[in-house]
Amino acid sequence: MQTWEVIILGIVQGIAEFLPISSSGHLVILESLLGGDLENLELNVTLHFGTLLSILVVYRKDLLPVISNFKLMTSIVIATLPVVVTGLLLKSQFEAASSHAIYAGFGLLITSVLLFVTPRIDSGERQLPDIRYRDALVIGLFQAIAPMPGISRSGSTIVGALLMGVKREAAANFSFYIAVPALLGATILTLKDLLEEGSAGTPLTTIAIGTFFAFVVGIASLKLLLKLVAAGRLALFGFYCLALGSIVIASSMLGWI
Repeated sequence: MQTWEVIILGIVQGIAEFLPISSSGHLVILESLLGGDLENLELNVTLHFGTLLSILVVYRKDLLPVISNFKLMTSIVIATLPVVVTGLLLKSQFEAASSHAIYAGFGLLITSVLLFVTPRIDSGERQLPDIRYRDALVIGLFQAIAPMPGISRSGSTIVGALLMGVKREAAANFSFYIAVPALLGATILTLKDLLEEGSAGTPLTTIAIGTFFAFVVGIASLKLLLKLVAAGRLALFGFYCLALGSIVIASSMLGWI
């Protein structure tokens, strides 16, 4: 893989992992546009690790308080369980969907609908300490559909939290707290596949470049999203997802990608 491709992948991962526009969907679309197979287990580990580091850096001051809060940690575990179940049971189906850009297009349309409803449900006042276990379960169910390409993990989980009456800033924070085990789990699963299928011999410099761009761009994207959530501007991304999803579906049907 060329260095410029790795840089693009790192930038796309860093932006789309946190902004509610689906990193998996964009990577599938990017693969179709470049006309090649960008599936590389070592780079997948690299990109997930880079964005995981972004969260840990942005929330570094909150890590100890979160870990020491039994109720919040239990809620994080509950919210993580649904995506673990779907990830294990439907792994082959999600992988199959990731091989066709049209599925990413439909996933983006679903994401746009979720984002368009945020102004109508943005009236909650529940803060992080007030999140109930049933709230966490509902948020987790929204996260469980995120492995489908085109469906944003951050967007779906924030919407799930807003539906349960969680205040928008708390909804965003909880979304990224539960992203840590989700990204860690994705990294571990990819490492498992890497051990089973063998290394592609990706140079360490390439891995370092991918990690760097995913990490740096991820920090900027995460901070931007937190500001936009606080301002109640999530629905803006709905127009982007609607436009891109429609273009991808049309292009796929016409055989252009």
